[in-house]
This record gives sequence, C-alpha cells and structure tokens, in this order.
Amino acid sequence: MSIRNIALLGMLFAGTTLCAWSQGDNRYCGPGDVPHFGAEKDGPAALPTRCISTSLASTPSRGKTIRVSGRTDLPAVIEKAACGDTIMLEAGGTFAPFTLPAKKCDAQHWITIRTSASDSALPPEGTRVTPCYANVASLPARPRYTCSSPKSVLARVELKSGAGAITLANGANHYRLIGLEVTRTPGTGVTYGLIRFEDGVDHIVIDRCWVHGSLLDETARGVYLGGSTYVAVVDSYFNDFHCIAMTGTCTDAQAVTGGNSRVPVGVYKIVGNFLEAAAENIIFGGAPGATVPADIEIRRNYMFKPLTWMPSSSDFIGTRFISKNLFELKNGERVLCEGNLLENSWGGFSQVGYGILLTPRGEWAAVQDVTIRYNYVTGTGSGIGLAASQTAQRADSLAAQRWSIHDDILDDLDSRHYNGDGIVFQISSELAKRPPLNNITIDHVTVVARGPVKSAVIVGVHPANPRLPFNINFTNNILPGGKYSVWSTGGNNGCAKSGQPETTFKNCWINSEVSHNVIVDYPAGQGPWPKNNFLAKGMRSVGFTSESAETANYQLVSSSPYKRKASDGKDVGADVEAVKTAIEGVR
Repeated sequence: MSIRNIALLGMLFAGTTLCAWSQGDNRYCGPGDVPHFGAEKDGPAALPTRCISTSLASTPSRGKTIRVSGRTDLPAVIEKAACGDTIMLEAGGTFAPFTLPAKKCDAQHWITIRTSASDSALPPEGTRVTPCYANVASLPARPRYTCSSPKSVLARVELKSGAGAITLANGANHYRLIGLEVTRTPGTGVTYGLIRFEDGVDHIVIDRCWVHGSLLDETARGVYLGGSTYVAVVDSYFNDFHCIAMTGTCTDAQAVTGGNSRVPVGVYKIVGNFLEAAAENIIFGGAPGATVPADIEIRRNYMFKPLTWMPSSSDFIGTRFISKNLFELKNGERVLCEGNLLENSWGGFSQVGYGILLTPRGEWAAVQDVTIRYNYVTGTGSGIGLAASQTAQRADSLAAQRWSIHDDILDDLDSRHYNGDGIVFQISSELAKRPPLNNITIDHVTVVARGPVKSAVIVGVHPANPRLPFNINFTNNILPGGKYSVWSTGGNNGCAKSGQPETTFKNCWINSEVSHNVIVDYPAGQGPWPKNNFLAKGMRSVGFTSESAETANYQLVSSSPYKRKASDGKDVGADVEAVKTAIEGVR
C-alpha cells in the first residue's frame, strides 16, 4: 500500500475507538518512571524493565520564565538559567544553534526550552505536531495532515553547516524541548545530526518539535542519541533525512539513531512521531561501540518514505537517495516495538526492501529480548529479515536471541513494484562459535502479497558452528508460498534443502515447531511442509472479510476454513482487532 491507495487504512481501521489512557504516550509508564508493561515477558522475550514518564507533570519547571527574542544572546541566557526555569523563544523567530550545558538539575527541577506561543496554540500534550504549526499547510508526497489554519507558532533553530543545531553537552540533564522547529540552511553541504547528544547526557524530552532537513541536501540524522540515557522523543515530526547515492558525502540517513557508544546507554522512548528517512527511519547500532542499549520503547510511530524518492516511481524527484529499510536493530535489548505504521521500503542499493531487520553487528553488539507486535507494515519489496550476523571482519556478533514477533500485518509486499527480492522471512544464523540464533517466535502474522514473491522463508546456518539454531517456532501465520517457497540463503548451508520445507526445518533447527500456518499458492512440484500446516489455493480461499487492495480487511469470515484453527484455538493469522486498536490514530 502507498499514498495512492491509502484508503485501505481507513477501511481497515474504521470504527475503532479506544480510551485516551490506553493509547497515550505514557501507557506503559507511570509517574516517577514506574513501568507497567503488564508482564515481565512476551513469549521468549523480556519486556523493558525501565521507562520514561513524559507527561508535563513529570517534568516540572516551576522557576522563573525567561522570554528571548532573536536579538538576545541565547547561549548566555541558557548558561545563566537555573534548574526549574522556562526559557521561551519567540514564536516565529529564528535562532542560531546552541548548546545545552551540564547543570545539577533533578526530577523536580527541569529546564524547559520552548516556543513562546501559548499552550493553546500548540497541539495538546500527547498529540503530534505537524509543519502546519510552522505555517506549512502540506508537504508534497507525504500523508496529508490536518491543517485548517496554518500558523507560525514554532521557534526556529537553524544550523548553517556541520552538526548540532542543538547540542546536548557532556553531562547535560533534565531538559525538555517543546514547540521548536529544528532545521538546516539549504545549499550548505552535508549536515550531520540536527540534535546531537554527547556522552553522559540524561533525562531529556523532545516534545512536539518539527525536525527536518531540506528538499535535496544531504542531512544525515535528525536525532543522534550518542552516549545518553533516559531520552524521549514524543509527538514530533521528522522529514527530509537523506544521503545521495554515488556522488554524496554521507551514506546512511536516519530520523533517530543510537546504540553506538562506549558508555552505558538507554532508557529510550520513541512514541507518537512521524519519522521519515531514506536509509533507516530508526536504527540502533551499526557503528563502533562497546555497550548494548537497553529498555527501548518504540510505539505508535508512523515510519514513512515518500515514493517520490523511489527511482522507479513516475513521480521520482530525480535525486537517488540511499534507501534501506524502515526499522533496524543491530544492537539493543529489551526492546518493545508496538502499534507502529511502517510504509514504503524498496531495494536497489545494498538491501532488498525489507520493512524490518533484526541483525546484530559487532562483537559487543547483541539483539536480544525484542518484542514486535501489533504493527502494520505496508509497501515493501521484502518482509522481515532475522539474521544472527558476523562483523565485516568475520567475527561473531555477541548474541541474537529471544525475539517475539506476533500479531503483525504485512500488506502490499510486491518485489516488482518496490524493486525487492520478494522474501517474506529470512531466518538465518551466521554465528560460527557463539550460540546461534535461538528462542525465536513468529506467531499469528498475516502477510498479503500484491505482486511477485520469491520465497516464503529462506534459511541459513554457519557450517562451522557445532550447534544449530534452536527453539525456532513459526506458527499460526498466513503467508504467500512464493516461487521458491523455502530456500537456502546460499553458501555452505548443508542443512537447507531448497524446495524441501519439511526437510529444511528438520535439519536446520533443533527443538523447533513449524505448524498451523496457511501457505497461499504453494507451488506444485516442491516438497511437503511439516504436518499440521495448511495449503490454500488463492487468497480468496483463505476467507478474509475483504482482500481487495482498496477495502482490505484481513479478519477471517465465519466460514473461513482457518477460523479457530490455530494451535491456540484462535483464528490463524494476526489478531486484526488488536492491530486496529494499537494503531488507531497513528496516521
């Protein structure tokens, strides 16, 4: 799905209502940063054990109010500000880059830096800001946002070149930013990191800010989390983060990135945002580090790439930006990814259009205890890549284990339109000595293809590892069979027998289960699936309420042969009502 048929979302999620508490920014976190995720684990994965309460009541600034115009020496004002003060930047004014220094603040005395516009001029707390509040009625090729009356109420912070429109200095703590437009001057070369964190930064909330690059320039990162702890990015809008292929200076561009540090990092909260970037919309890891970021909540975000950036699009902008995926973890533990809408990912660079990738990269890097649930992924060239990977120097990464992926919908998977490989799931382990990929659950996922699919599952193991991946459970899913249904990732994967699902799963995984899946249009002439799986001929035979691209509803009708046929007695495929509830209002 793309903007061209976005009506699908309206049909899928029509009529869903939910109380404000359950959908709010602080659903899982109470005052005093008390976590209430409802359980310690989701399947094999431990849930976060720490959280950040981002309510205004949790970040009090009861000191004096300091009003600042564009002619004021803002760095001097910030330096003199006391803990608990509020610094109001003139609404509609433009300010030079500034640094937030370390101060001895605490949980009862935050420094707030915000627009001088009244609270009533901004969207209410817990509601995403849009460029409408900077007098921009709409952005071409992006999802439409409500803007009945454009107005200039944000305070603009503009970086001319380099990095750090806003820099959080070593030891900076207890700052909240509200109602700022953070951007760069067009035509001044590559910009790295509009909001940049140094080591030792803690307790920072970025709230209702518009953070953006420029139309064609290289702007590498919106927020670079560095060596920070207890940082939240909520209800903000990020766009135009991209690096140019072949001729550009930067390589990957992200809206939010972190997890590359030699000091302990986390907790992180990324909730309620619009996040647009060419390479990875969100990524943790991928660069040198020494620690694993922990306790990360990624919830109710709209991760989006405009189709005008896709070279094969009829509306192609004309500049080739490096595109990779929508969400990637190369380093992180106790991560909850829930209720997000992820739209548009294509291949053509170093990747093949995956929506989501979990692939640890670094001898210090682990991807473990990850929960991915109740998300809607649409418009991709491939589905989900799960790989226990090595470094570029062929050394094992630290760990790839305890992943729970369930009740997600992957729609409009189309390798032709999105220039991908058409792989629904890659499940592979390249670790040669350390424990291989283990304790992975993929359960109740619905995948609908709108174009060619190469493989339902590709499997790989490292031939030198004496242990095979173990406790891999692939159950209760609906997915297309693909041209080469279960295939090897290549190389010396002696266990993977291409075209032989039952043999491959039996030989490549230990103590694992593959059952109660509906395989749509499984090709004739290939080997059998393990027993207790279902083969369906054509999408219509599955029994969706509606499979039309314009009116899709992937709930099963009462007459569906797979109604209540899952191993747990539920319907096979995703819990569509739960996805509807989790994603209500995200777009």
